[in-house]
Amino acid sequence: MNVEELLTEKNIHYIPKGADCVVRCLNPEHDDRNPSMRIDRITGIFNCFSCEYKGNIFTLFGEKPNQLQLKREKLKKLIKQKMAESVGLVFPSNSTMYQGNWRNIKPETYKKFEAFQNVSPDFVSRLNFPIRDITGKIVAFNGRHTGGGLPKYMITPPGAQMPFFPTIKPIKSTAILVEGIFDMLNLHDKGLTNAICCFGTQNINKEKLSMLKIQGVHEIDIFFDGDDAGQKAAEKVKEMCDDIELPSRNIFLEATDPGALQETQIIKLKEKLYA
Repeated sequence: MNVEELLTEKNIHYIPKGADCVVRCLNPEHDDRNPSMRIDRITGIFNCFSCEYKGNIFTLFGEKPNQLQLKREKLKKLIKQKMAESVGLVFPSNSTMYQGNWRNIKPETYKKFEAFQNVSPDFVSRLNFPIRDITGKIVAFNGRHTGGGLPKYMITPPGAQMPFFPTIKPIKSTAILVEGIFDMLNLHDKGLTNAICCFGTQNINKEKLSMLKIQGVHEIDIFFDGDDAGQKAAEKVKEMCDDIELPSRNIFLEATDPGALQETQIIKLKEKLYA
């Protein structure tokens, strides 16, 4: 039995998201209205990023994982990681560059970030982006479904180690840290070109934040969603910044997120932050 089979057997709704399944928290004391628990699709290890409830789904339900399948999946994941580390990934064959303005983001911004479309299973019906590390090497692809399909975001290959993206170009030695790629794209599109995304708040650590210091960042503006989960995550990032002596401040806009802001709002925000 694997993780997805166990979740199906227990009638637990899940959303595949990269190397994880996202579910409502399994902690009976946590009323999780916005799914905030991630379960590793291979190992079954889970963690709620809201209430910090942790464990293993196989242990929780008294089931045994398929050890042979577990070993195979770990080996496949390791092979893909090593290939990406050594030579980087290449664009899938028969890709076409995207030229539209979906979500009111200008075509030139999509061109800047190399947005493409492809009909292969990992990319079909998605707006896809190559994710490059600080060396310029492609380490993953991030695809956003444009028709409401699930998962909303697909990371290829699954389990890829996601860097902060793109490589930072500070404004007045400051970076804006946001959660998702479309948060970052919307800010870049409308003038805040010092925005970088983390691909989910669980992908932030002190090592990545310290790398920003080396790249000339002297302060971080944390701009996460205005809901409770987003603000709790912002507090954790602020604590990490304090630990490495990197000044930070929280941008809080209630009931909205960076990807939903209009151009006039972003222009005013830029003036307020960096005038």
